[in-house]
Amino acid sequence: MRLGFLYSRIRKDEQLLLEELRERGHDVVKIDVREPQFAIRERPEELEDLDLALNRCQESSRVRYVSMFCEHYDVPVVNGAAATATCADKVRGSLALEAADVPTPRTEVSFDVESALESIEAFGYPCVIKPVTGSWGRLLAKIDTRDAAEAVLEHKQTLGSYEHSVFYIQEFIEKPGRDIRVVAADGEPIAAMTRSAEHWITNAARGGEAKPFEVDEEVLDLVNRASDAVGGGLLGIDLMETKDGGYTVHEVNATCEFKALNDAVPETDVPARIVDWLETKAEVAE
Repeated sequence: MRLGFLYSRIRKDEQLLLEELRERGHDVVKIDVREPQFAIRERPEELEDLDLALNRCQESSRVRYVSMFCEHYDVPVVNGAAATATCADKVRGSLALEAADVPTPRTEVSFDVESALESIEAFGYPCVIKPVTGSWGRLLAKIDTRDAAEAVLEHKQTLGSYEHSVFYIQEFIEKPGRDIRVVAADGEPIAAMTRSAEHWITNAARGGEAKPFEVDEEVLDLVNRASDAVGGGLLGIDLMETKDGGYTVHEVNATCEFKALNDAVPETDVPARIVDWLETKAEVAE
């Protein structure tokens, strides 16, 4: 397989994938996406003669455009442009999950501070305000009082970016001190873990403790449906357990990290399983 490895930074996750690909003898073409010129009419030389492109950019803008250009140049890419764009925007993601009847936290979007305050008051305290783009639990705010709501909304409005004027407001789920991350390839789980912390944000990137999680039939069904809803691919699907014993899907990630998961599930070689799937995708694309 001749694989274009598209990146903007090489983290531990990318190192693990590169090591596995090279150990298997694949021809890996590393492409720093900051270097090529993505012409509308002509394919960059770096993207010539690829069996498959793997888009591992972290920045939400770059990752979306890179997949769009790959498809424009008829280069098979993981993940596809539709899935990447949907997952990179929490509003799009929520709409896709709702349309597929996947259970998610109650969510409202407002474009005005007063309207956002009305939503917050209707949800009750605490509730959560999230940026519409971003990862690693950054810029999330748990809102406990109206004073806090007014302050956070004012700060977001003053930041100036149009995305900060899209107020994405969600009910606060009383989870049992943990959430669940499932890495899945076209809806088939590769491995899963819980992420636990005393803080309400339990992301592994924020210090959450990772432990293996056994996927049950309900989680398997939700993962499969969530993957289909956003367009499939290599995804990190995040769920929370609810008080009634069920689950809610609160996010689907298109450029998912898996290094903490790989450490948490020693019986599963996560990068090897991912490369298994990439080999299958390349064969199908031929």
